[in-house]
Amino acid sequence: MSVTAPLVIFDCDGVLVDSEPLSLAVTQQVLGELGCHLTAAEGYEHLLGRSLDHVVNWLREARGVALDPWHRTLIHQRLMDRLTSDLRGIPHIGEVVMQLAGPVCVASSSALDRVRHSLEVTGLLPLFEPNLFSASMVAHGKPEPDLFLHAARQMGRAPAECLVVEDSPAGLDAARAAGMPAVAFTGGSHAQAAGLHATVENRAPMAIISDMRALPAVISVTA
Repeated sequence: MSVTAPLVIFDCDGVLVDSEPLSLAVTQQVLGELGCHLTAAEGYEHLLGRSLDHVVNWLREARGVALDPWHRTLIHQRLMDRLTSDLRGIPHIGEVVMQLAGPVCVASSSALDRVRHSLEVTGLLPLFEPNLFSASMVAHGKPEPDLFLHAARQMGRAPAECLVVEDSPAGLDAARAAGMPAVAFTGGSHAQAAGLHATVENRAPMAIISDMRALPAVISVTA
């Protein structure tokens, strides 16, 4: 690292908040109403860490399902309701973020209003706002590097001065493409169902952690 304290770029879903099972359940429900039955394994393999545009394209190409704007809005509205009632933060994440010596930000495939709402519901928003970045701000979402590079530019850091915390293969691929070291987090409640450890291990991150309390020590080793 070229600076003592790197900019730590956090993904949101599955890293800061335990939202992936809620998101998948809502998506499965709406798709089921359209006659498309998506298994949890399929959902985690093809949709985890991806933007809504990617989800729409994959469903059209792989499953022959066209999500029109009304259905996209329906998924979003139902998910926002589930987040409000059921969302929890990843254990210990608040205390860990406050321990970090350098700047932090969020770079998520989710829409900005969902990111802000998720952080607000879990009490994490004051730790990150206004440094919230969404795939809607760039031409290409994860696994392309655009979002992480955009976040680094906005925060005034070079890629080598950043460290990404991600739970999805798409996010780890994006970090690698951006030239940023990455820590894979496998402590979300979806980790076992998604087979996360094996998939992220194949991306050879600098570290794999299942407890956020391990993150400060990992960062101190790389600084």
